[in-house]
Amino acid sequence: MALDSRWFTEEWAEQGAAISLEIKRKLHEEQSPYQRIEIWETGTFGRLMTLDGLVMVTDRDNFIYHEMMSHPVLFTHPKPESVLIIGGGDCGTLHEVLKHPVKQVTQVELDERVTRVAEQFFPALCASNNDPRARLRFADGIQWVKDAEAGSHDVIIVDGTDPIGPAAGLFSEAFYKNCLRTLRPGGLIVGQSESPLFHAGLIMAMHQALRGAGFKDVQTLHFPQCTYPSGWWSATLAGKNGSVANFRAQDARNKTFATRYYNAAVHQGALALPEFLQNQLRVASSE
Repeated sequence: MALDSRWFTEEWAEQGAAISLEIKRKLHEEQSPYQRIEIWETGTFGRLMTLDGLVMVTDRDNFIYHEMMSHPVLFTHPKPESVLIIGGGDCGTLHEVLKHPVKQVTQVELDERVTRVAEQFFPALCASNNDPRARLRFADGIQWVKDAEAGSHDVIIVDGTDPIGPAAGLFSEAFYKNCLRTLRPGGLIVGQSESPLFHAGLIMAMHQALRGAGFKDVQTLHFPQCTYPSGWWSATLAGKNGSVANFRAQDARNKTFATRYYNAAVHQGALALPEFLQNQLRVASSE
């Protein structure tokens, strides 16, 4: 039976499932040039941002996603100095990246209103927006990478939405080829890759597209994310040269900043894939 108006519900129609969060009130709503942005105050998850009716971020569990989108790739690269974030409008990933001794981080977000609304309602996520190493640019990330200077970045983080509409291009071989050109030798890319349980086909397609673009090693890591479809999420990491399974474990163990989820053991464990996903990725690699 349907829940009443006290609940925000996101339906995962293809899976015959949904998630509901108890809400107290709506704090904000607007239609940007690209999407409907809403902010809710929930009963137990703090503030919630939705875009076109889909959960993007909550106060309670966003730290898992943002830490896993940033620290594994940065502790895998031997010396990341220049980082490019595509998407990431809520700025949580930017905040985590800037905990590292990087020299410059460029964030390219299509919808400026997402960032401005996040600055108002999620100030903790935006606490590093004025860091002198941060550059916020509001533009099409796909075109930005296409136009970027060759060898201009060490790490690219693709913190985009679901592969629907304009974001679908962030999962294409053509986009990954431009990312490969943009990366310096030894460079790394990581992109959110949806649910291992619900979207294994997408993960397989990402592996094929990354390898087709010329990336030498591709690995998927996984982590819990209770407000995203299935409560289980992933990011897929690829290296321009060499293996992405090795990382600076000692540096991760001795990190000089606080995290709430990520540590060296979590990093290693996240790369251990369940059997069904390993089998499907073997099929993808052989095609």
